[in-house]
Amino acid sequence: MNLSSIKWKRGGALLAVLWLSAALSAIAFAVAMTVRGEIGRTETAVEGLRAHYLATGALDRAHNYLLYGAGQRLPDGRIRFWQPGMPVLLMNFPEGEAVVEVIPESAKLNVNLAPEQEIFRLIVALGVPEMGAREITAAILDWRAGPQGPEGSLFDRIYMTRAPSFRAPHTSFEQIEELLAVHGITPDLFHGRYDRLPDGTLVARAGLRDCLSVYSGNTPLDINSVEPEVMLALGAMPTAVEMIVANRRAGPLTEAQFRVASTVLGSTAGRFRVGGDKIYTLQAFARPRRPDGRISDLRRSASMTVQLNSRFSSTGTRVLQYRENTPGARMRFEVWPQ
Repeated sequence: MNLSSIKWKRGGALLAVLWLSAALSAIAFAVAMTVRGEIGRTETAVEGLRAHYLATGALDRAHNYLLYGAGQRLPDGRIRFWQPGMPVLLMNFPEGEAVVEVIPESAKLNVNLAPEQEIFRLIVALGVPEMGAREITAAILDWRAGPQGPEGSLFDRIYMTRAPSFRAPHTSFEQIEELLAVHGITPDLFHGRYDRLPDGTLVARAGLRDCLSVYSGNTPLDINSVEPEVMLALGAMPTAVEMIVANRRAGPLTEAQFRVASTVLGSTAGRFRVGGDKIYTLQAFARPRRPDGRISDLRRSASMTVQLNSRFSSTGTRVLQYRENTPGARMRFEVWPQ
């Protein structure tokens, strides 16, 4: 065997080793990236689960606070638990932090009782063009109207073309989620949406579920929790609504402050008051604490609607509805415990 043949064989072996090393390196890199990705996904899943349990735990604590009432005041004069008119409860746990918003159902219009014009103005205030708002309003009125005869209504014929097909019940809404089946109502209109301001900031907008309820009555609406769009739907002037929303950012309005605000609300002042009735929606947002002590940016939400002083329950309270990670759930008050 001559020298050139030996060199050729050695070069081929070296090249094979180099190719094998490159292949093994690529495999090792792919495995490392896969493991790293799986570790990241697992950590996020664990954080999400912890945040979920924080949110549900905060709901239970908030529910108890509502039952306790104000209780004995803290040394600095603050309310120990809760009293009507407090829209936010801040909670600090060893495992993380939570904010629970206390929203009286009496801060919303009753979807079964609200007149046509108020529903129309509300839908327009939520950003729907007038023509579309009139069509959606007509569909809501048709849904809650009485029997339409053997042929059904125009909207029944629309619903019969869907898959699966159905007819509107033509009776009162039993759950607010039924609005999702009403002609013209999109998930964004129901759950709310995010709009981007000219400076790039994302702003959460209310949806129909934030403005309408099946539990409210004909009583005045809680001024501290009512959505601006509902105030506009009731006929309040935009300047008055802006002033009230700005004042609420500094803290819930007291009776004295509300009397001052009544002067700018004009003839609509009688539609509002401070405080709610017996039915409240508790909406919790939680963020877990990481091993290094920092609070995670990951949030989970949960909510439940409870009735206080219920004569249908031996405990005096009952849960009417419970939801986890509601689509479009948003905080009305962007505050967190320090």
